[in-house]
Amino acid sequence: VAGFDAEFFGITATEAADMDPAQRLLLEVAWEAIEDARVPTSSLESSRTGVYVGYGLYDYGRRHLLSEDPTRLTTFSGTGTLAAFLSGRLSYLLGLHGPSLTVDTASSASLVAVHLACAALRSGEADLARAGGANLLLSPMISRYFQEVGALAPDGLSKPFDEKANGYGRAEGVAVVGLKRLSDALRDGDRVLATIIGSAINHGGRANGNTAPSPAGQEQLLRDALASAGLPPQSVGYLETHGT
Repeated sequence: VAGFDAEFFGITATEAADMDPAQRLLLEVAWEAIEDARVPTSSLESSRTGVYVGYGLYDYGRRHLLSEDPTRLTTFSGTGTLAAFLSGRLSYLLGLHGPSLTVDTASSASLVAVHLACAALRSGEADLARAGGANLLLSPMISRYFQEVGALAPDGLSKPFDEKANGYGRAEGVAVVGLKRLSDALRDGDRVLATIIGSAINHGGRANGNTAPSPAGQEQLLRDALASAGLPPQSVGYLETHGT
């Protein structure tokens, strides 16, 4: 988190020092994703490229802009720590004219960002999209909170779809994917690594606590995703059987 080539991105060392490491890493990984797609960055300027970023923690901001210590404020405290600037800085850097937003839906934030990007591509609101998320553990307080409520697994491991599941393990990471309508990608001769044929989002409504999953809500979400993909509802049984 301490390493960042600010000069490469045209950012002064003073401004970089006030940037949330999540911003710095997101810039680097987004740039690498563009290079991996073999897209000249200059070709993206003024394009309808959307940026959708999942981000739910404000560890760095709480120590700076939100610390209530006025001596810590600088010219770059806001742009360096507010969540909106995770997506906004990338759009600014590349000169993009598409939608640009940071999404906080807790642990689903990155997936929701991808869903929103796909929806924008389908509706024509964007012609290209960069979607992903960033999560860094810069303070012990959130981990202590989750430990207090019994959400953390004692062994630190997440075990989805396993009867031994007893919480989850927190982790760090940054990821960005480039998204494009399949017809446009094939037309332009792009490398297609995967296709997203459907997605859906919802809230489970009332369950056994505000953080507990709702079986009915999750089943409805599966059905909505299958409908979005044009797959029959019977596929739900297949997904449940195979734990997918």
